[in-house]
Amino acid sequence: MQAPTPAATSSPYSYADIADLATIAPMAIHARIFRATPLKAERAPGLKAGQARFYVEADVVSLIRGAGPLAARISYLVDLPLDARGKPVKLKKKQPVLLFARPVAGAAPGAKNTGSVQLVAPDAQLPWDPATEAQLRAILTELVKPGAPPAITGVANGFHVPGTLPGEGETQLFLDTKTGEPVSLTILTAPDGSRRWAAAFGEIVDGSAAVPARDTLAWYRLACGLPHQLPLSKLAGTAPEDRKKAAADYAVVLGALGECTRTRTPPAAN
Repeated sequence: MQAPTPAATSSPYSYADIADLATIAPMAIHARIFRATPLKAERAPGLKAGQARFYVEADVVSLIRGAGPLAARISYLVDLPLDARGKPVKLKKKQPVLLFARPVAGAAPGAKNTGSVQLVAPDAQLPWDPATEAQLRAILTELVKPGAPPAITGVANGFHVPGTLPGEGETQLFLDTKTGEPVSLTILTAPDGSRRWAAAFGEIVDGSAAVPARDTLAWYRLACGLPHQLPLSKLAGTAPEDRKKAAADYAVVLGALGECTRTRTPPAAN
């Protein structure tokens, strides 16, 4: 009798968890713990309560993202929560981990000291599993595509105009981005009150563009980057009643995108 096929496993981390790290880390490394040494409090400045800091040596399995030489064995510092007894967790030898890191500051390009890296956040070491690596690789593939959606930093300006028929209207919102590349939202309201919206990543504003699918880079940029409420001060020159309609249209967009689900605190912006 044929054995049952194992159920497909998924990553314990959300798309946003991995994207938060992947979008800022110049290096992503699959490694195995060789040795982990907990540091005493006096050697761990800035350590948060309820955590322990480790000096870790790990053997590189693969460099998922990054350029330049990397030693076969690397070292780094990581902060991890204490266990239920208030003791430092045990990091076992050969335990697989996923590291989001950058080269050590001040190291010259091509330098021989390629054995030290700095995590992009104190806790940017995740347990490795195939599903999490697959999620990471999918995000990295989107990041390097031409015209990849940039990080959104706010709403630049916008307007709402009524249509020719009662109940019709159009809201356009132009967004600020980290790179300065244009991103805009268009929300069209039909006479029966139904709405359809689209996001444009680029110069061309296309009201018929597809709505970003959940767990894609475009969805992440919008769902995790847009403010929770439309700043009405950005709609200068728009009548008060039309500002209210724009705010209602914006709420429809947020509702369609859904929550930016995270299971861990995102790293601080650089």
